[in-house]
Amino acid sequence: MISRIQNKQVRTVFYSVLIFFCIFIAWPAFTLLKNAFEYRHSFSFVNFNAVFSGGKIWSAFFNSCKVSIISSVITTVFAFVMAYTVTFTNIPSWLKKTFRTLAVFPMLLPTITYGFAIIYSFGKNGLLTKILGFQFFDFYGFYGLIFGYVVYTFPISFTLIKNTMEYIDRRFIVVCRVMGDNSIKTFFTAILGPLAGTIAVSVVQSFFLAFTDFGIPASIGGRYTVISTMLYNTMLGSLPDFHQGAVIALFMLVPSIFSILLLNYLQRFNVRYNKLSNDAIKANPVRDIACSLVSFVVVFAIISIFIVVICSPFVKAWPYDTSFSLDNFTSVLGDKSLNRVFANSLVISLLTAVFGTGLVFASALCCERNKNKLHGTKTLVAIAQVSNAIPGMVLGIAFLLTFRKTPIHNTLIIIVACNLIHFFATPFLMMKGALEKMNASWETTAAVLGDNWIKTVVRIITPNALPTLLEIFVYLFINGMVTVSAIVFIAGAKTMVITTKIQELQHFAKFNEIFILSIYILFTNLILKSVKGIVNIKLNNK
Repeated sequence: MISRIQNKQVRTVFYSVLIFFCIFIAWPAFTLLKNAFEYRHSFSFVNFNAVFSGGKIWSAFFNSCKVSIISSVITTVFAFVMAYTVTFTNIPSWLKKTFRTLAVFPMLLPTITYGFAIIYSFGKNGLLTKILGFQFFDFYGFYGLIFGYVVYTFPISFTLIKNTMEYIDRRFIVVCRVMGDNSIKTFFTAILGPLAGTIAVSVVQSFFLAFTDFGIPASIGGRYTVISTMLYNTMLGSLPDFHQGAVIALFMLVPSIFSILLLNYLQRFNVRYNKLSNDAIKANPVRDIACSLVSFVVVFAIISIFIVVICSPFVKAWPYDTSFSLDNFTSVLGDKSLNRVFANSLVISLLTAVFGTGLVFASALCCERNKNKLHGTKTLVAIAQVSNAIPGMVLGIAFLLTFRKTPIHNTLIIIVACNLIHFFATPFLMMKGALEKMNASWETTAAVLGDNWIKTVVRIITPNALPTLLEIFVYLFINGMVTVSAIVFIAGAKTMVITTKIQELQHFAKFNEIFILSIYILFTNLILKSVKGIVNIKLNNK
C-alpha cells in the first residue's frame, strides 16, 4: 500500500515537471521550426534561400567563430596559469584567496556592461588611456569583442580548471622527480596530461559562451557583425522579419549543439584518482613569481574595467569634468522608471530563484530518489542536455513567436519561465550529483516506519540537501539579474529589467545611468553572496 502511494506521488511530481517542459520547450521548438519553414501559410524553403543567398549570414557566422575561437584559447591559457598559481605554488594563502575571489568577479555583472566599461577604461578618453598617455588599440569591433569575451568567459574557465586541478594526486609529481624527470617533463606528465580533457572542455565551453553572447557585441561590437547581432537586427530592426529570424536562430543552434556533443565526448578523458595526496609543493621562487605576475596582469585587467563602472557615476561629466558629484545618483534615484526597472529585476530574479530551485529539486528527486525507478525519468536528463544546448537568444525568439498572442505575453511570467529553461541544466546536474551521494536506503527505512515519499523528502532529504539548494538559489538569482540574451525579445515596456534597459539607454549615450544600474546589480549580487556565506557557516556549525 505504501509503495503504491509512493509511486503515485513520484508520478505526480514527474508528470507535472514533464508538462512544464512540454509547454516551455517542446511547444516553442515546434513554433520556431514552423516559422522557419512557413511562407505564405505553406511549407517552403523560401526563408532559407533569402537568408543564405545574400552571404551576410556566412560573414557574420565566420566572424563569430573567429572571435570566439581566439578568445576561448586566450581565456583558457590565462585561466590555467591562475588556477596553477592558486593550486601548485607557494605564494601566501591570502594572495591565493584574493586571486580566487577576483577571478569570478565578472559573473556578478551583465555582459552588456563589459563593453561600456572597456570603452571608459581603454577608449580614446578612457581612464587607463589618460593615465598611460596612449591607447593600446581600437576597442570597437574585433579587438574589443575578444577582450570582452575573455573577461566574460574567464570565471567559468578558471573555476573549471581549478576544480579539476585540486583533484590531481601530487604523488605523481614526486614519482616523476624520483624517476629523474626535469621540471618541464614533470609538468607535462603529472599536471598537464591529466588536465588535457578539462582544458579541451574549457576551450569548447568558452567558445560556446562567446558565440552565443549578445551583450558584449551589442555594446562594443561596432561594425564587426556577429551572428547574435545579426539575429537581433533581423527580429527587432527597422524591418523585422520573424520568419528569417527563425532561420538564423536555427542556424545558430548548429555550433551550439556541436559544442554540447563535444563536451559530452570530452568527459571520458577526465582522469580519476582513487586516493588524493596533499604532499608539500617544492619550493621554486622563479615559478611563484612568474605565475603571480601573470595572475596580477589578469586581475588588474578585471579590476581596471570594474573600477570605472563604480567610480564614473561619481564624476560630474567624464572625461571633461572629473570633479566629484552625486548629481548622477540623485538623478537616477529620482527617476521612477529606472526604479521600476530595478524592482522588476528583483522580482523576476527572486521568482526565478524560488521556482527554479523547486523545479530543479523536483526533477532531480524523480531521477535519483525514486526507489522503484519510474520509467521515463531519464527524459529529464535529456531535457537538461537540450536546454543546455539552446542559446539564450534562440530561446527568447522561440518564446516570442510562441506566446506573443497568449495572456502571458508581456508579463513577468514569460520572463521567469524563459529563465527557468535557460538556467535549468547546471543546477539540475548539481542537484542530481548531490542526491546521488546520499544514503540510498533512506526511503526504504522511512517506508518501513510508515512515512510516505513526500514526508521522507521533507523530513530527511531536504535538510541534507540544504547547502546545495542554497547554492542553486543563489546561482539562479544572480543569473536572473545579469541575463540579457534570453529576455531581450520578450521584455516589454512594463516588464523591462535592468539589462534590457541598459541596452535601450546605450542608444541615448546615457552611460552614467548604465553604470549606476550596473552598480545596483553588482551590490545586490554581492549582498546575496555575503548572506549565502553567513548561512553556509551556520549550516556547517550545526
